Amino acid sequence: MELLRQNLLTVLIFLPLLGAALVLVARGRDAVRWTALGTTLLTFVLSLFVLLPGMFDASRGQFYGYADQDGVVQLVRAVDWISSFNIQFKVGIDGLSLPLLLLSTLIFVLSAVASWNIDKMTRGYWALFLLLETGVLGTFLSLDFFLFFVFFELTLLPMYFLIGIWGGERREYAAIKFFIYTLVGSIAILVGLIGVFLFSRSAIPGGTFDLIALARPEVAKQIAGAMGPTVAGLMFALLMFGFLVKVPAVPFHTWLPDAHVEAPTPISMLLAAILLKMGGYGMLRIAYPLFPEVARDYWFWVALIGVISIIYGALCAMGQKDFKKLIAYSSVSHMGLVVLGISMLTRAGVSGAIFMMVAHGIISAMLFFVVGVIYDRVHHREMGRMGGLAATLPVYTGLSAVAMFANLGLPTLAGFVGEVMVLLGAFGAAMPDSILVSAGYANPAQVYTLAVVACFGMVLTAGYMLWTVQRVFFGPVRNEQADLPDVNTRELTVLVPLAVLTILLGVLPGVFVFVFTDHTVDALLKLFR
Repeated sequence: MELLRQNLLTVLIFLPLLGAALVLVARGRDAVRWTALGTTLLTFVLSLFVLLPGMFDASRGQFYGYADQDGVVQLVRAVDWISSFNIQFKVGIDGLSLPLLLLSTLIFVLSAVASWNIDKMTRGYWALFLLLETGVLGTFLSLDFFLFFVFFELTLLPMYFLIGIWGGERREYAAIKFFIYTLVGSIAILVGLIGVFLFSRSAIPGGTFDLIALARPEVAKQIAGAMGPTVAGLMFALLMFGFLVKVPAVPFHTWLPDAHVEAPTPISMLLAAILLKMGGYGMLRIAYPLFPEVARDYWFWVALIGVISIIYGALCAMGQKDFKKLIAYSSVSHMGLVVLGISMLTRAGVSGAIFMMVAHGIISAMLFFVVGVIYDRVHHREMGRMGGLAATLPVYTGLSAVAMFANLGLPTLAGFVGEVMVLLGAFGAAMPDSILVSAGYANPAQVYTLAVVACFGMVLTAGYMLWTVQRVFFGPVRNEQADLPDVNTRELTVLVPLAVLTILLGVLPGVFVFVFTDHTVDALLKLFR
């Protein structure tokens, strides 16, 4: 058991990379597909080992570890990598990374099933697909800033080719736009990384990239003091810019609709369900813990970006005719809730943001696959040319309704829990004992205004989702859609698990998410008091 504890996370990170190597030497299309699917499935099963008794202790306080001198993240594995700069291969898991780890490994399995009919350059597709999984898992499990950046950047290359080679008619444009936006954001993070390391030498001899050490209150305070308020503010702004591009938040969002529309369905699932969450994760893992003072100073601007994203994304979604583009703008709106929840520095807000990342990951993957299913049958995504699908595709309609009503925040479904928690946290930030108000960083009127405007965004979401349901599934049956086949076994294999999880997270959020995140959030918020 101890050997498994020491090496489980390392195996999880590099198993997909091994699978990619096997894919490259596999002979025949079927061998390539089954090797890739088997690799993703084995990775998912191994990720469940984290939940075994004696592996991840859900009863321990302060999972986050940053408020504790010993660093109470679990399953930590640290090996010197580049000793001259104190760079380590250091991985670990806590209540922030665990839900995203399980979400990632599951979505990769379902996306592999969704990719089963890919027949263009099959070996290259699956090798890049598995390389992307290694990058994602490494990002969520890294506890060294330099290592985090390496894995964060590793996701860029396979996604660029997966869109640029296997995408739609404008795939080159979408891939280049995605690459440029995210590369600029990554450069900003790189500058922040270098700045943090150089100034960390004022607190730790030789400097460090260790995220646990950097976020200890006394170390973070010394580093910020050495930087001075102007430089510390600049470093925080650079990190936030890089992560907000990844979220993506308005006005750094324009790469996302093009990338989603042109990407093949399985890659859209991965992009919406997992890669966008790397932005929110980076904010909670790096930007906020390393610069708590600056985060409190800049709370209003971060919250404003979140609220603008909520409203702008919803209004853009309402004006779309393309089914897939509507879901893409919906993602911008819902990820704005994540940004808002983080900025408020309340227990409900941060917990809601983490839950929202998980819930949106499940719901958005399901929605993009729903779009892909109908596109395979009618070969277009124009909602004005659809209608009456409930009569011809009843099973498809029922499963689609679960995703759409979850997306608009219907109670008992996953989307509702995240939205309500974020909004509770937003209003709670106006209370006298909140971190922002009690320390004089905010006044209640500001907070209430932002929270009320965010609530209006939920109304807009209900409006465009209900209108979408009406246009796509109800009304007269069009002649060209009268004989469409309902969902097949492969499609059910993808849709049913996502639908079940959507319901389970809506009914039992504490059992599936909050039991892991509560102590982590408490420990994180201690850094700001």
